[in-house]
Amino acid sequence: MADLSQIVKAYDVRGVVPDQWDASLAELFGAAFAQVTGATAIVTGHDMRPSSPELSRAFARGAASRGVDVTEIGLCSTDELYFASGQLDLPGAMFTASHNPAQYNGIKLCRAGAAPVGQDTGLADIRALVEQWSDTGAPEPVGTPGTITGRDVLADYATHLRSLVDLGRIRPLKVVVDAGNGMGGHTVPSVLDGLPVDLVPMYFELDGTFPHHEANPLDPKNIVDLQAKVREAQADIGLAFDGDADRCFVVDERGEPVPPSAITALVAARELAKHPGGTIIHNLITSWSVPEVVAENGGRAVRTRVGHSFIKQEMASSGAIFGGEHSAHYYFRDFWNADTGMLAALHVLAALGGQAGPLSELVRQYDRYAASGEINSTVADQAGRAAAVRAAYEGLDGAELDELDGLTVTTADWWFNLRASNTEPLLRLNVEARDEATVARVRDEVLAIVRA
Repeated sequence: MADLSQIVKAYDVRGVVPDQWDASLAELFGAAFAQVTGATAIVTGHDMRPSSPELSRAFARGAASRGVDVTEIGLCSTDELYFASGQLDLPGAMFTASHNPAQYNGIKLCRAGAAPVGQDTGLADIRALVEQWSDTGAPEPVGTPGTITGRDVLADYATHLRSLVDLGRIRPLKVVVDAGNGMGGHTVPSVLDGLPVDLVPMYFELDGTFPHHEANPLDPKNIVDLQAKVREAQADIGLAFDGDADRCFVVDERGEPVPPSAITALVAARELAKHPGGTIIHNLITSWSVPEVVAENGGRAVRTRVGHSFIKQEMASSGAIFGGEHSAHYYFRDFWNADTGMLAALHVLAALGGQAGPLSELVRQYDRYAASGEINSTVADQAGRAAAVRAAYEGLDGAELDELDGLTVTTADWWFNLRASNTEPLLRLNVEARDEATVARVRDEVLAIVRA
Protein backbone atom coordinates (compact mmCIF):
# COMPACT_ATOMS: atom_id res chain seq x y z
CA MET A 1 0.00 0.00 0.00
CA ALA A 2 1.29 3.48 -0.89
CA ASP A 3 2.17 5.65 2.12
CA LEU A 4 0.40 8.92 1.40
CA SER A 5 0.97 10.45 4.86
CA GLN A 6 3.87 12.54 3.51
CA ILE A 7 2.08 13.94 0.46
CA VAL A 8 -1.60 14.40 1.40
CA LYS A 9 -1.60 17.67 3.32
CA ALA A 10 -4.43 19.54 5.05
CA TYR A 11 -5.58 21.30 1.85
CA ASP A 12 -3.85 19.62 -1.09
CA VAL A 13 -1.56 16.88 -2.36
CA ARG A 14 2.12 17.79 -2.60
CA GLY A 15 5.39 15.87 -2.86
CA VAL A 16 8.54 15.06 -4.81
CA VAL A 17 8.13 13.41 -8.25
CA PRO A 18 8.80 10.54 -8.84
CA ASP A 19 10.17 9.66 -5.36
CA GLN A 20 6.93 10.25 -3.40
CA TRP A 21 4.34 10.01 -6.17
CA ASP A 22 4.07 9.51 -9.91
CA ALA A 23 1.66 9.08 -12.85
CA SER A 24 0.34 5.73 -11.59
CA LEU A 25 -0.71 7.33 -8.29
CA ALA A 26 -2.08 10.37 -10.15
CA GLU A 27 -4.35 8.00 -12.10
CA LEU A 28 -5.68 6.55 -8.84
CA PHE A 29 -6.23 10.06 -7.48
CA GLY A 30 -8.31 10.83 -10.58
CA ALA A 31 -10.48 7.75 -10.10
CA ALA A 32 -10.88 8.45 -6.37
CA PHE A 33 -11.75 12.11 -6.99
CA ALA A 34 -14.45 11.04 -9.46
CA GLN A 35 -15.91 8.57 -6.96
CA VAL A 36 -15.83 10.89 -3.91
CA THR A 37 -17.36 13.87 -5.74
CA GLY A 38 -19.92 11.72 -7.58
CA ALA A 39 -19.36 13.97 -10.58
CA THR A 40 -20.29 13.10 -14.16
CA ALA A 41 -17.81 15.68 -15.49
CA ILE A 42 -14.72 17.51 -14.15
CA VAL A 43 -12.17 20.08 -15.34
CA THR A 44 -8.37 19.86 -15.00
CA GLY A 45 -5.46 22.23 -15.53
CA HIS A 46 -1.72 22.30 -14.88
CA ASP A 47 1.24 24.62 -14.43
CA MET A 48 4.58 24.71 -16.29
CA ARG A 49 6.50 22.12 -14.21
CA PRO A 50 8.15 19.40 -16.30
CA SER A 51 6.07 16.67 -14.61
CA SER A 52 2.72 18.49 -14.80
CA PRO A 53 1.40 17.40 -18.25
CA GLU A 54 2.01 13.68 -17.56
CA LEU A 55 0.48 13.78 -14.06
CA SER A 56 -2.52 15.80 -15.22
CA ARG A 57 -3.23 13.44 -18.15
CA ALA A 58 -2.90 10.37 -15.86
CA PHE A 59 -5.43 11.93 -13.45
CA ALA A 60 -7.80 12.53 -16.39
CA ARG A 61 -7.47 8.87 -17.46
CA GLY A 62 -8.30 7.77 -13.92
CA ALA A 63 -11.41 9.93 -13.79
CA ALA A 64 -12.49 8.84 -17.28
CA SER A 65 -12.17 5.19 -16.22
CA ARG A 66 -15.00 5.89 -13.76
CA GLY A 67 -17.25 7.16 -16.57
CA VAL A 68 -16.48 10.85 -15.97
CA ASP A 69 -16.07 13.32 -18.86
CA VAL A 70 -12.90 15.41 -18.43
CA THR A 71 -12.36 18.91 -19.82
CA GLU A 72 -8.63 19.71 -19.92
CA ILE A 73 -7.84 23.44 -19.98
CA GLY A 74 -4.09 22.71 -20.14
CA LEU A 75 -1.57 25.34 -19.06
CA CYS A 76 -3.21 27.71 -16.58
CA SER A 77 -2.84 29.56 -13.29
CA THR A 78 -4.59 28.18 -10.22
CA ASP A 79 -7.15 30.99 -10.26
CA GLU A 80 -7.81 30.27 -13.95
CA LEU A 81 -8.69 26.69 -12.92
CA TYR A 82 -11.00 28.11 -10.22
CA PHE A 83 -12.58 30.29 -12.93
CA ALA A 84 -13.22 27.22 -15.09
CA SER A 85 -14.67 25.33 -12.10
CA GLY A 86 -16.97 28.26 -11.35
CA GLN A 87 -17.97 29.13 -14.90
CA LEU A 88 -18.53 25.51 -16.01
CA ASP A 89 -19.93 24.49 -12.58
CA LEU A 90 -17.63 21.45 -12.44
CA PRO A 91 -15.30 19.97 -9.82
CA GLY A 92 -11.69 20.78 -10.68
CA ALA A 93 -8.10 19.59 -10.23
CA MET A 94 -5.09 21.88 -10.61
CA PHE A 95 -1.64 20.31 -10.95
CA THR A 96 0.90 22.60 -9.27
CA ALA A 97 3.23 22.78 -6.31
CA SER A 98 2.85 26.57 -6.19
CA HIS A 99 6.21 28.06 -5.12
CA ASN A 100 7.93 24.78 -4.17
CA PRO A 101 11.18 23.76 -5.99
CA ALA A 102 11.11 22.10 -9.41
CA GLN A 103 11.16 18.47 -8.23
CA TYR A 104 7.84 18.94 -6.40
CA ASN A 105 4.34 18.70 -7.81
CA GLY A 106 0.87 18.55 -6.32
CA ILE A 107 -2.90 18.74 -6.82
CA LYS A 108 -5.27 21.44 -5.59
CA LEU A 109 -8.82 20.05 -5.70
CA CYS A 110 -12.19 21.78 -5.62
CA ARG A 111 -15.83 20.89 -6.01
CA ALA A 112 -18.15 22.60 -8.52
CA GLY A 113 -18.14 26.37 -8.14
CA ALA A 114 -14.52 26.33 -6.87
CA ALA A 115 -15.61 25.13 -3.40
CA PRO A 116 -12.47 23.91 -1.59
CA VAL A 117 -11.65 20.25 -0.93
CA GLY A 118 -9.62 19.67 2.26
CA GLN A 119 -9.15 16.94 4.85
CA ASP A 120 -12.67 17.37 6.25
CA THR A 121 -14.38 17.95 2.90
CA GLY A 122 -13.31 14.92 0.87
CA LEU A 123 -9.50 14.77 0.81
CA ALA A 124 -9.31 12.15 3.59
CA ASP A 125 -11.80 9.97 1.70
CA ILE A 126 -9.82 10.36 -1.53
CA ARG A 127 -6.61 9.37 0.27
CA ALA A 128 -8.27 6.27 1.78
CA LEU A 129 -9.44 5.08 -1.65
CA VAL A 130 -6.03 5.67 -3.27
CA GLU A 131 -4.31 3.72 -0.48
CA GLN A 132 -6.82 0.88 -0.80
CA TRP A 133 -6.50 0.67 -4.59
CA SER A 134 -2.70 0.93 -4.54
CA ASP A 135 -2.76 -2.20 -2.37
CA THR A 136 -5.50 -4.21 -4.10
CA GLY A 137 -5.24 -2.89 -7.67
CA ALA A 138 -7.25 -0.18 -9.41
CA PRO A 139 -10.99 -0.75 -9.60
CA GLU A 140 -12.54 -2.11 -12.77
CA PRO A 141 -13.66 0.61 -15.23
CA VAL A 142 -17.31 1.58 -14.82
CA GLY A 143 -19.37 0.89 -17.97
CA THR A 144 -18.59 3.33 -20.76
CA PRO A 145 -15.43 5.37 -20.07
CA GLY A 146 -15.73 9.15 -20.05
CA THR A 147 -14.32 11.41 -22.74
CA ILE A 148 -11.22 13.64 -22.45
CA THR A 149 -11.43 16.88 -24.44
CA GLY A 150 -9.40 20.09 -24.53
CA ARG A 151 -10.71 23.62 -24.05
CA ASP A 152 -8.94 27.00 -23.89
CA VAL A 153 -10.51 29.34 -21.31
CA LEU A 154 -7.74 31.97 -21.03
CA ALA A 155 -9.59 34.67 -23.00
CA ASP A 156 -12.83 34.05 -21.06
CA TYR A 157 -10.91 34.19 -17.75
CA ALA A 158 -9.29 37.52 -18.70
CA THR A 159 -12.62 39.00 -19.84
CA HIS A 160 -14.32 37.90 -16.62
CA LEU A 161 -11.65 39.47 -14.40
CA ARG A 162 -11.78 42.77 -16.29
CA SER A 163 -15.58 42.81 -15.95
CA LEU A 164 -15.26 42.86 -12.15
CA VAL A 165 -13.21 46.09 -11.92
CA ASP A 166 -13.96 49.55 -13.35
CA LEU A 167 -10.87 50.05 -15.50
CA GLY A 168 -12.30 52.80 -17.70
CA ARG A 169 -10.57 55.75 -16.02
CA ILE A 170 -7.01 54.44 -15.70
CA ARG A 171 -4.28 56.87 -16.76
CA PRO A 172 -1.28 55.40 -18.62
CA LEU A 173 0.92 53.39 -16.24
CA LYS A 174 4.30 51.73 -16.56
CA VAL A 175 4.00 48.32 -14.87
CA VAL A 176 6.87 45.90 -14.22
CA VAL A 177 5.72 42.30 -13.72
CA ASP A 178 8.00 39.53 -12.42
CA ALA A 179 6.33 36.21 -13.26
CA GLY A 180 9.21 34.17 -11.80
CA ASN A 181 9.04 31.83 -14.84
CA GLY A 182 5.64 30.78 -13.49
CA MET A 183 2.10 30.94 -14.82
CA GLY A 184 1.88 34.74 -14.58
CA GLY A 185 3.88 34.75 -17.81
CA HIS A 186 0.93 32.96 -19.42
CA THR A 187 -1.97 34.93 -17.91
CA VAL A 188 -0.73 38.52 -17.44
CA PRO A 189 -0.49 39.47 -21.15
CA SER A 190 -4.10 38.38 -21.74
CA VAL A 191 -5.48 40.06 -18.61
CA LEU A 192 -3.73 43.40 -19.22
CA ASP A 193 -4.42 43.40 -22.99
CA GLY A 194 -6.19 46.57 -24.07
CA LEU A 195 -5.41 48.54 -20.90
CA PRO A 196 -3.28 51.74 -21.05
CA VAL A 197 -0.36 49.84 -19.53
CA ASP A 198 3.28 49.90 -20.65
CA LEU A 199 4.16 46.36 -19.55
CA VAL A 200 7.78 45.60 -18.64
CA PRO A 201 7.92 41.77 -18.43
CA MET A 202 10.44 39.89 -16.30
CA TYR A 203 10.95 36.12 -16.48
CA PHE A 204 7.77 35.45 -18.51
CA GLU A 205 9.28 32.32 -20.11
CA LEU A 206 7.44 29.32 -18.65
CA ASP A 207 10.14 27.24 -16.94
CA GLY A 208 9.33 24.92 -14.06
CA THR A 209 13.02 24.69 -13.10
CA PHE A 210 12.87 28.37 -11.97
CA PRO A 211 16.26 29.43 -13.39
CA HIS A 212 16.24 33.00 -12.00
CA HIS A 213 14.80 32.74 -8.49
CA GLU A 214 12.23 30.80 -6.49
CA ALA A 215 8.69 31.74 -7.51
CA ASN A 216 7.90 32.72 -3.91
CA PRO A 217 7.64 36.51 -3.56
CA LEU A 218 6.91 36.19 0.19
CA ASP A 219 10.69 35.72 0.63
CA PRO A 220 12.33 39.19 0.26
CA LYS A 221 15.30 37.82 -1.71
CA ASN A 222 12.95 36.80 -4.53
CA ILE A 223 11.72 40.35 -5.25
CA VAL A 224 15.18 42.00 -5.37
CA ASP A 225 15.25 41.84 -9.21
CA LEU A 226 11.76 43.37 -9.41
CA GLN A 227 12.67 46.20 -7.04
CA ALA A 228 15.76 47.04 -9.09
CA LYS A 229 13.85 46.95 -12.39
CA VAL A 230 11.07 49.24 -11.07
CA ARG A 231 13.68 51.85 -10.09
CA GLU A 232 15.67 51.44 -13.30
CA ALA A 233 12.57 51.68 -15.55
CA GLN A 234 11.09 54.52 -13.43
CA ALA A 235 7.90 52.47 -13.35
CA ASP A 236 4.71 53.36 -11.48
CA ILE A 237 4.34 49.93 -9.87
CA GLY A 238 5.84 46.43 -9.74
CA LEU A 239 3.90 43.18 -9.43
CA ALA A 240 5.31 39.75 -8.53
CA PHE A 241 3.39 36.48 -8.88
CA ASP A 242 4.16 33.11 -7.32
CA GLY A 243 4.60 29.92 -9.37
CA ASP A 244 0.92 29.15 -9.94
CA ALA A 245 0.06 32.88 -10.07
CA ASP A 246 -2.68 32.83 -7.44
CA ARG A 247 -0.78 35.25 -5.17
CA CYS A 248 0.31 38.76 -6.12
CA PHE A 249 2.85 40.99 -4.34
CA VAL A 250 3.18 44.72 -4.97
CA VAL A 251 6.11 47.16 -4.85
CA ASP A 252 5.68 50.91 -5.18
CA GLU A 253 7.42 53.35 -7.53
CA ARG A 254 10.44 53.53 -5.19
CA GLY A 255 10.81 49.74 -5.28
CA GLU A 256 9.54 49.46 -1.70
CA PRO A 257 7.30 46.46 -0.87
CA VAL A 258 3.66 47.29 -0.12
CA PRO A 259 2.47 45.08 2.78
CA PRO A 260 -0.31 42.65 1.77
CA SER A 261 -2.36 44.05 4.69
CA ALA A 262 -2.32 47.47 2.98
CA ILE A 263 -3.49 45.85 -0.27
CA THR A 264 -6.24 44.05 1.69
CA ALA A 265 -7.40 47.38 3.16
CA LEU A 266 -7.27 49.16 -0.21
CA VAL A 267 -9.26 46.45 -2.02
CA ALA A 268 -11.70 46.21 0.93
CA ALA A 269 -12.47 49.93 0.61
CA ARG A 270 -13.09 49.53 -3.13
CA GLU A 271 -15.32 46.47 -2.70
CA LEU A 272 -17.32 48.26 0.03
CA ALA A 273 -17.91 51.15 -2.38
CA LYS A 274 -19.58 48.59 -4.70
CA HIS A 275 -21.33 46.64 -1.90
CA PRO A 276 -22.11 49.08 0.96
CA GLY A 277 -22.28 47.52 4.40
CA GLY A 278 -20.62 44.29 3.26
CA THR A 279 -18.58 41.88 5.36
CA ILE A 280 -14.79 41.68 4.94
CA ILE A 281 -12.78 38.67 6.20
CA HIS A 282 -9.21 39.08 7.45
CA ASN A 283 -6.97 36.61 9.23
CA LEU A 284 -5.70 37.38 12.71
CA ILE A 285 -2.22 38.44 11.63
CA THR A 286 -3.28 41.10 9.16
CA SER A 287 -2.70 44.66 10.31
CA TRP A 288 -4.94 46.69 12.63
CA SER A 289 -5.32 48.90 9.52
CA VAL A 290 -7.68 46.38 7.89
CA PRO A 291 -10.57 46.41 10.41
CA GLU A 292 -10.08 50.17 10.84
CA VAL A 293 -10.46 50.85 7.10
CA VAL A 294 -13.41 48.46 6.91
CA ALA A 295 -15.19 50.30 9.74
CA GLU A 296 -14.39 53.72 8.20
CA ASN A 297 -15.99 52.54 4.95
CA GLY A 298 -19.15 51.24 6.61
CA GLY A 299 -18.31 47.54 6.47
CA ARG A 300 -18.16 44.72 8.99
CA ALA A 301 -14.78 43.08 9.64
CA VAL A 302 -14.62 39.41 10.67
CA ARG A 303 -11.36 38.01 12.09
CA THR A 304 -10.48 34.40 11.29
CA ARG A 305 -7.72 31.81 11.59
CA VAL A 306 -4.84 31.68 9.11
CA GLY A 307 -5.39 29.42 6.09
CA HIS A 308 -7.48 29.45 2.95
CA SER A 309 -9.91 26.75 4.10
CA PHE A 310 -10.92 28.87 7.12
CA ILE A 311 -11.22 32.02 5.01
CA LYS A 312 -13.31 30.31 2.31
CA GLN A 313 -15.52 28.68 4.96
CA GLU A 314 -16.13 32.06 6.60
CA MET A 315 -16.67 33.73 3.23
CA ALA A 316 -19.41 31.23 2.41
CA SER A 317 -21.13 31.26 5.82
CA SER A 318 -21.07 35.05 6.28
CA GLY A 319 -21.71 36.06 2.66
CA ALA A 320 -18.54 38.18 2.79
CA ILE A 321 -17.69 40.24 -0.28
CA PHE A 322 -13.90 40.04 0.11
CA GLY A 323 -11.18 38.46 2.25
CA GLY A 324 -7.44 39.00 2.58
CA GLU A 325 -4.46 37.32 4.21
CA HIS A 326 -0.98 38.52 5.18
CA SER A 327 0.41 35.98 2.69
CA ALA A 328 -1.09 37.90 -0.30
CA HIS A 329 -4.02 35.55 -0.87
CA TYR A 330 -7.10 37.63 -1.81
CA TYR A 331 -10.61 36.12 -1.97
CA PHE A 332 -13.63 37.58 -3.79
CA ARG A 333 -17.32 36.74 -3.58
CA ASP A 334 -17.57 37.74 -7.25
CA PHE A 335 -14.98 35.00 -7.99
CA TRP A 336 -16.80 32.09 -6.31
CA ASN A 337 -15.14 32.99 -2.95
CA ALA A 338 -11.85 31.76 -4.43
CA ASP A 339 -8.49 33.49 -4.23
CA THR A 340 -7.10 35.40 -7.20
CA GLY A 341 -4.04 37.62 -7.02
CA MET A 342 -4.74 38.82 -10.57
CA LEU A 343 -8.05 40.40 -9.58
CA ALA A 344 -6.40 42.09 -6.60
CA ALA A 345 -3.73 43.44 -8.98
CA LEU A 346 -6.42 44.90 -11.26
CA HIS A 347 -7.96 46.67 -8.24
CA VAL A 348 -4.58 48.18 -7.35
CA LEU A 349 -4.00 49.30 -10.96
CA ALA A 350 -7.49 50.85 -11.07
CA ALA A 351 -6.93 52.68 -7.76
CA LEU A 352 -3.47 53.93 -8.79
CA GLY A 353 -4.50 54.84 -12.33
CA GLY A 354 -7.68 56.58 -11.16
CA GLN A 355 -5.75 59.36 -9.39
CA ALA A 356 -2.64 61.42 -10.09
CA GLY A 357 -0.35 60.61 -7.16
CA PRO A 358 2.28 57.87 -6.82
CA LEU A 359 1.50 54.49 -5.27
CA SER A 360 3.53 55.23 -2.12
CA GLU A 361 1.22 58.17 -1.35
CA LEU A 362 -1.93 56.22 -2.19
CA VAL A 363 -1.13 53.33 0.17
CA ARG A 364 -0.06 55.54 3.09
CA GLN A 365 -3.67 55.75 4.26
CA TYR A 366 -3.85 51.94 4.37
CA ASP A 367 -0.41 51.25 5.91
CA ARG A 368 -0.58 52.80 9.37
CA TYR A 369 1.55 50.72 11.72
CA ALA A 370 5.02 49.22 12.17
CA ALA A 371 5.33 45.44 11.82
CA SER A 372 7.97 42.76 12.30
CA GLY A 373 6.94 40.49 9.47
CA GLU A 374 6.82 36.74 10.20
CA ILE A 375 9.79 35.45 12.25
CA ASN A 376 10.33 31.69 12.50
CA SER A 377 12.05 29.95 15.42
CA THR A 378 12.98 26.26 15.30
CA VAL A 379 11.97 24.70 18.64
CA ALA A 380 11.64 21.07 19.71
CA ASP A 381 8.83 21.72 22.22
CA GLN A 382 6.37 24.06 20.49
CA ALA A 383 3.64 23.66 23.12
CA GLY A 384 6.03 24.18 26.03
CA ARG A 385 7.57 27.33 24.59
CA ALA A 386 4.15 28.76 23.70
CA ALA A 387 2.95 28.03 27.26
CA ALA A 388 5.99 29.88 28.65
CA VAL A 389 5.13 32.93 26.53
CA ARG A 390 1.51 32.79 27.71
CA ALA A 391 2.61 32.61 31.36
CA ALA A 392 4.80 35.67 30.86
CA TYR A 393 1.97 37.82 29.49
CA GLU A 394 -1.25 36.62 31.10
CA GLY A 395 -0.79 38.87 34.14
CA LEU A 396 0.15 41.95 32.11
CA ASP A 397 -2.05 44.93 32.98
CA GLY A 398 -4.35 45.93 30.09
CA ALA A 399 -3.44 42.93 27.93
CA GLU A 400 -6.04 40.70 26.26
CA LEU A 401 -5.13 37.11 25.38
CA ASP A 402 -6.94 34.84 22.94
CA GLU A 403 -6.24 31.48 21.32
CA LEU A 404 -8.26 31.63 18.09
CA ASP A 405 -5.08 30.52 16.29
CA GLY A 406 -2.01 30.08 18.47
CA LEU A 407 -1.62 32.81 21.11
CA THR A 408 -2.52 36.44 20.43
CA VAL A 409 -1.69 39.11 23.04
CA THR A 410 -3.16 42.58 22.44
CA THR A 411 -2.65 45.90 24.26
CA ALA A 412 -3.58 49.47 23.33
CA ASP A 413 -0.18 50.01 21.70
CA TRP A 414 0.89 46.63 20.26
CA TRP A 415 -0.10 43.03 19.58
CA PHE A 416 1.69 39.83 18.78
CA ASN A 417 0.64 36.39 17.57
CA LEU A 418 2.65 33.21 18.16
CA ARG A 419 1.55 30.14 16.12
CA ALA A 420 2.96 26.67 15.70
CA SER A 421 3.61 25.43 12.16
CA ASN A 422 1.47 22.43 11.18
CA THR A 423 4.24 20.83 9.16
CA GLU A 424 7.59 21.84 10.73
CA PRO A 425 9.03 22.22 14.28
CA LEU A 426 8.60 26.00 14.09
CA LEU A 427 6.94 28.76 16.07
CA ARG A 428 5.94 31.74 13.93
CA LEU A 429 5.89 35.23 15.49
CA ASN A 430 4.21 38.37 14.13
CA VAL A 431 4.36 41.70 15.99
CA GLU A 432 2.65 45.01 15.18
CA ALA A 433 2.84 48.30 17.08
CA ARG A 434 2.39 52.04 16.72
CA ASP A 435 6.15 52.58 16.16
CA GLU A 436 9.28 50.63 15.16
CA ALA A 437 10.90 50.89 18.60
CA THR A 438 7.94 49.15 20.26
CA VAL A 439 7.93 46.43 17.59
CA ALA A 440 11.63 45.76 18.30
CA ARG A 441 11.11 45.68 22.08
CA VAL A 442 8.12 43.30 22.01
CA ARG A 443 9.75 41.13 19.34
CA ASP A 444 12.94 40.73 21.38
CA GLU A 445 11.02 40.03 24.61
CA VAL A 446 8.95 37.24 23.02
CA LEU A 447 11.87 35.71 21.11
CA ALA A 448 13.97 35.59 24.29
CA ILE A 449 11.31 33.33 25.84
CA VAL A 450 10.69 31.26 22.68
CA ARG A 451 14.41 30.62 22.15
CA ALA A 452 15.40 30.24 25.82
